[in-house]
Amino acid sequence: MNVTVAALQTALSDDVAQNVERVTALVRAAAGKGAQIILPSELFEGHYFCRTQDEADFERARPAEKHPTLLHFQKLAAELGVVIPVSFYEAAGPEHYNSIKVFDADGTDLGLYRKSHIPDGPGYQEKFFFKPGNTGFKTFATKFGTIGVAICWDQWFPEAARAMPLAGADVLFYPTAIGSEPEEPDLDSRDSWQRAMIGHAVSNAVGVVAANRVGKEGDRASAITFYGSSFVANARGDKIAELGREENGIAMATLDLAQIKRVRASMGFFRDRRPSMYKGLAE
Repeated sequence: MNVTVAALQTALSDDVAQNVERVTALVRAAAGKGAQIILPSELFEGHYFCRTQDEADFERARPAEKHPTLLHFQKLAAELGVVIPVSFYEAAGPEHYNSIKVFDADGTDLGLYRKSHIPDGPGYQEKFFFKPGNTGFKTFATKFGTIGVAICWDQWFPEAARAMPLAGADVLFYPTAIGSEPEEPDLDSRDSWQRAMIGHAVSNAVGVVAANRVGKEGDRASAITFYGSSFVANARGDKIAELGREENGIAMATLDLAQIKRVRASMGFFRDRRPSMYKGLAE
């Protein structure tokens, strides 16, 4: 069974309606080209507000229930017959999470994932806004295959990438917002960012799809230039689709799920695991 996946990459304004329209156009374009699972980037409703700690930005959060952007993409998934993991800022009572809803190709709500690893550093001050997720690492059985989803900083952690294939995922999807470092202007993490996820693809024999944004947001000390470079990698770690640092567009590729399963079996990573020896990892 083949599945065609797409990562969407675009610059974003700080206007929700405009961004939803922009992402919707890319979803339609990707579906028109044959994409079946389509990934927008992290928190695409607006600018990446976590660059600074402004309490007014808590007003961006909405409950998952009756969330207008979620309802819109749920309807779009059903209309186009595609799967869409949708990143959003979730208000859950007094708590706030960086979350994803996964909508199946008939619009079915397959469930919620909340970002587990929350970064805290110059330009990426997410601990001020988000509580660490409590959903655990999950998989979602979609019409086109079983997938895992995790969010941005999660993508650097091999434990998360291993947990999802153990639960049955054949492809991992990572919506992202990452770029320059305000206090380290000479640091370019783009290649390390890609290598970390490509390593997950190889050591877990899974496909990987990462969607980042582009463009400069903010000014003066808090400005970030997002470096795009969204990509798709296969289970051997080959980049089979990739966008540049500045372009708006779609990174799209077809993955052979049967081949992924063969690679996973033949490499023996899961056969040769020794969980009893890894207890120190959880201490």
